[in-house]
Amino acid sequence: MSILEIRNLTKTFGAVRVSKEISLTVGARQCHALIGPNGAGKTTLIHQISGVLTPDAGAVLLDGTDITALPMWRRAQAGLGRTFQISSTLHSFSVLENVALAAQAKAGSSMRFFRPAATEAALNRQAEAVLDRVGLLRRARILAGDLSHGERRLLELAIALAGAPKVLLLDEPMAGLGRVESERLTDILAELRREIPMLLIEHDMDAIFRLADTVAVLVEGAVVARGTPDEVRADPVARAAYLGEESA
Repeated sequence: MSILEIRNLTKTFGAVRVSKEISLTVGARQCHALIGPNGAGKTTLIHQISGVLTPDAGAVLLDGTDITALPMWRRAQAGLGRTFQISSTLHSFSVLENVALAAQAKAGSSMRFFRPAATEAALNRQAEAVLDRVGLLRRARILAGDLSHGERRLLELAIALAGAPKVLLLDEPMAGLGRVESERLTDILAELRREIPMLLIEHDMDAIFRLADTVAVLVEGAVVARGTPDEVRADPVARAAYLGEESA
């Protein structure tokens, strides 16, 4: 059964069609990767799925329910988790508070966001469990702004997980990471994908070919190739479009 289904999403800015009837599905315990050159329309697609942008045509279904018309917060409540290409955390809040606030928003508890959410015992325990899962528990009490770039990426993932997502949208989670940090994050995602379906946008091909069950190649707003990682690696259209080789 598909957890996330994208049906013929189309988006136009002026005379430019940046999404051309894109369709894809993400099943249970599946990682569906989306690759393509810069400007291919990958983040625009993620924006339409997450609710930042409204598609001109097509539909987004989450666990069988049409969420195309829902605002971002309703999609998050429904189980759509997202990380961003550029890290987005509350730098003046502690690591624990960042995650507790995300858990609070999902639970709809007191909703008093300007008092320390992590003082609520249940939220505190939930946040600590998530931080332990991504390896940040020992950093729980420091300010998010004092984390390294790699640690902020892990915190952003923890924030997404605190919302108990049915599916994760991961927009270039390895961006700006060194080799060791990328391998660490890939290890964590490899564990998570056993439980949580993922739609992954990434330029790190080592991570793509380790994590993905299915890879789609997006070029100029259209899917030009799709298959398993090995099939896409062998596809002459995919190689010519993105993987840096000339088509035979």
